[in-house]
Amino acid sequence: MYLVGSDHPNKIIAEQVIKRLIQQRERIVTDAEVFQEILHRYTAIKRPEFIEPCFDLLRRTIDEVFPVDIDTVELARSILLAHKDFSARDAVHVASMKVHHVFEIFTFDVDFDRIRDIFRLST
Repeated sequence: MYLVGSDHPNKIIAEQVIKRLIQQRERIVTDAEVFQEILHRYTAIKRPEFIEPCFDLLRRTIDEVFPVDIDTVELARSILLAHKDFSARDAVHVASMKVHHVFEIFTFDVDFDRIRDIFRLST
């Protein structure tokens, strides 16, 4: 969302990291929950004009979008029970990563640092 939204200190960092990952030919993946978050956020702040550009940018940048199925949600439940102060959305992302054997994440959210076997990429 930093890539499309209004100016923010993380916008430049996000641009740099994504460019670097693309240049290094890293496989970039996400899950369907990210698209739902875009819908939720830009509707909540009454900025629906950002939905299309954000979807378009993600679809051009991402190599694969993982579905969020019942197995992913069941694993997210287990993650939430083990990490009670973790958000449900973050638990879904971690579960999706584990289901699809992805162990690195680019996020500014330091909560991911608490999850064993998940490495948060730095800038």
